[in-house]
Amino acid sequence: MRRLLLALPFALLPLAVAHAHDEHDHDHAHGTLGAHEHGVAKLNVVLDGNTLELELDSPAMNLVGFEHLASSDADKAKVAAVRQQLEQPLKLFGLAAAAGCKEDQQELESPLFGDAAKADDDGDEHEKGHVHSDINAHYQLTCATPEKLAQLDLAPLYKAFPATQKINVQLIGPNGQKGVETSPAKAVVAF
Repeated sequence: MRRLLLALPFALLPLAVAHAHDEHDHDHAHGTLGAHEHGVAKLNVVLDGNTLELELDSPAMNLVGFEHLASSDADKAKVAAVRQQLEQPLKLFGLAAAAGCKEDQQELESPLFGDAAKADDDGDEHEKGHVHSDINAHYQLTCATPEKLAQLDLAPLYKAFPATQKINVQLIGPNGQKGVETSPAKAVVAF
């Protein structure tokens, strides 16, 4: 299932390197390039023939409002509600109805969902002693008429998760590859 997305980081490496040199607010102390930044998520998008793959990687803080394992009933309810939202990609990602996209497979991973701890890339605890938790959602859809996919609208995702302020999108589609920074005010990405 991850065949297409595994190639994406390598295909977009030149864009990532160029973008890294533009980032001046990354964490020099840990040697990371903002791998885990609250308010910021990453989305990889690959359209190959009739197959559309979407992979969202976000700090848990953006989606549930915290990163610790849920212990209270309120926290457990919030995690369950977010998981339920993430299980409905066609409600989170605005795709042209004419494209006829249907979900084939999905995979949701996070320590908050009971998965093995997936710590931040540097593997260290935050200065204040708390561990970063991410939520990773991977979707594979089949689109009956993929040529009708002119754009991907992230407005529903921003509306569902208002703590998300920016989504860095890396996209490979019929018109080539590109990297786009989106925001709630600029939430549409053209294929």
